[in-house]
Amino acid sequence: MTAGRVVILAGGKGTRLRPFTASFPKPLVPVGHMPILEILLRQLARDGFQHVTLTLGHLSTLIRAFIAQHKSLQKKLNIDFIDEEKPTGTAGSLATVPNLDEPFLVMNGDVLTDLDFNALLAAHKSSGAALTIAANRQNVKIDLGVLETDTKGWLTGYIEKPEHQFDVSMGVYVYEPRVLKLIKRDEYLDFPDLVRMLLARGEHVHVHRNNAFWLDIGRPEDYAKAQDIFEAEPERFGLEAA
Repeated sequence: MTAGRVVILAGGKGTRLRPFTASFPKPLVPVGHMPILEILLRQLARDGFQHVTLTLGHLSTLIRAFIAQHKSLQKKLNIDFIDEEKPTGTAGSLATVPNLDEPFLVMNGDVLTDLDFNALLAAHKSSGAALTIAANRQNVKIDLGVLETDTKGWLTGYIEKPEHQFDVSMGVYVYEPRVLKLIKRDEYLDFPDLVRMLLARGEHVHVHRNNAFWLDIGRPEDYAKAQDIFEAEPERFGLEAA
């Protein structure tokens, strides 16, 4: 089965994980016994994706060398590379990727998830949207007493340690090719700005809510959590035979 093209954004500097990523590209940061990039590639191969493009920047030679040394990954996937001389943002780099003429998957190179990528792609196609964003429900607790006041400063309510829920981007998306017309080559464009451009033009952006496990390992607290969970439950990510 051919599930479509995939672009993995693998050029970031991983500043939140410094000093570790000062000499080591973030996609090669290990989770358990393998780099997060390898986990993603194995999951994509398992789900029937065949062609993956890595957009590279920071320490790109190390990522190229890693792929070159892992013949098993090359047998499972057609992997190619786009090198950026200067960063062009989380959306801008897509302007340099050729032949994106069908709906395609884009993801950050630091995501640990058990998201069903085929279900995401199918939901996008059925929605008719220009762009689909995979979403994760996050609880945010404020460990303080929150004061509610009126315009004159009189207290109207007191909420002790409130908790709020938000849908947040998982860093996994499906694009329609027409979105690329908004992305100019060699111009910096981050993903949130692209979304705002689409909305301003009346395009539909679909939010794919799901119950998948998800951690952004670019955040130190999530990286530590990812280590424990992956070591305890590698089968959760479909990698028990890896």
